[in-house]
Amino acid sequence: MIIYYWLKEKKTNNKRKTAMAQLPAESITSTGLTEKTSLKKKNQFLVPFILIISLFFLWGMVHNLDSILIPHLKKACELNNRQSTLIDTAVYLAYFLMAIPAGIILKKWGYKIGIIGGLLVAMIGAVLFYPAADSRSYELFLIALFIIGCGIAVLETAANPYAAVLGPQETAGIRLNLAAAFNGSAAFVAALIGRNFILSNIEHTKEELAAMPVAEKLAYLNTESDAVKVPYLVLAGGFLLVALLFSLFHFPEVKSESKKTKLSEFPKALRHKHLSWAVIAQFAYVGAQVCITSFFIRMAQQGGGFDEDTAAAYLGIYGLLFMIGRFAGTFFLKFVKQQKLLTIYAVICTLLCAVAVLGKGEYVVYALCGLGFFVSIMFPTIFALGIVDLGEDTKIGSSLLIMSIIGGAIFPYIMGTIVDMSNDKIQPGYIVPLICFLVIIYFSVSGYKVKIHEKPVELV
Repeated sequence: MIIYYWLKEKKTNNKRKTAMAQLPAESITSTGLTEKTSLKKKNQFLVPFILIISLFFLWGMVHNLDSILIPHLKKACELNNRQSTLIDTAVYLAYFLMAIPAGIILKKWGYKIGIIGGLLVAMIGAVLFYPAADSRSYELFLIALFIIGCGIAVLETAANPYAAVLGPQETAGIRLNLAAAFNGSAAFVAALIGRNFILSNIEHTKEELAAMPVAEKLAYLNTESDAVKVPYLVLAGGFLLVALLFSLFHFPEVKSESKKTKLSEFPKALRHKHLSWAVIAQFAYVGAQVCITSFFIRMAQQGGGFDEDTAAAYLGIYGLLFMIGRFAGTFFLKFVKQQKLLTIYAVICTLLCAVAVLGKGEYVVYALCGLGFFVSIMFPTIFALGIVDLGEDTKIGSSLLIMSIIGGAIFPYIMGTIVDMSNDKIQPGYIVPLICFLVIIYFSVSGYKVKIHEKPVELV
């Protein structure tokens, strides 16, 4: 897909070059920029775009491993449903707290330095999983996840708008969905890693654990906890490797008239009504997606009657459909307007959630897997619609959209509370993502419309 996109851009450039060759010399030089310089500038976007895609994959790994951690640490650390969702809270609270600082950092120091710093912070958090597993300390796990969340909050604040401006504004949605497709591939990879290296497919009831000799019980719990060590050390190595790659290449920067950012600029950016609604829609979307994946394995076990290993396999199918949906969405967006495709997908997601709440047996799990395909385009599409025509407010708007990811900390906790109040029945909890999709339908029909137009950002 990347090669196709690059070849398409190159073909367009060649046509422009032929047309320019037919013009008088003075008409070429009067623009102040020769076609040769313009082509060189466009070709410089390829490597940055590929490296930006690697960031989408890395934070996709983080988020989708959380879906594995929630049921896994629920066993290893003996947690209830609400306590287990604090895994989501730790990561997404970090997004909320870091979004404004991330926007300030990016505006002052630029994308490249911000991205490298975010990668190194995330690496430190991943390394902390080793002592957390050794001590089987849920609190230390949460601290490690919070640090990872701080790092990837900077990455998302930078990467989403950066992918959007690496080319014409009218194709920003296509670039974002293409990059996000690789984020979707992480959902499938994370499910495979979780199934083969983290989840043990060994579960004991509270009664069975209480009847175990103390030494045997501790050995079981420690074995469950230790399973996360190697995957997160490998993830830490991935963060470090990509940080080194970013340090080796030149990246075009986004022009900014001022390097200083005041906190007062953030609420002022909400004068863009479409940005305000995008923040609300993104808040609802992230909450919905995290609810779906956080309770997926337990839903498959309880609603579908599957064991842990089979449930994890279905989570892998969800991830596979999510990945396919991202690539398919990139293709569909060439023929269907972003907001229309978002409306169609949001309506289908609402219906699938209704099946999850009211259905029985394996059909409930099939509905959850289907959600993977139809939620796939939502984050990048909402993001692209939200930052249209923001001009100098682009980085700030990006920060606000990243702040809205706090929905991933709030809605799963609400869902966990509903589940605990329903005597550990998972199905009633899926009313939460259903309501979230109704909000997205409104945004895609009306809220996305741009009310204020400003000069778009330029690359230097």
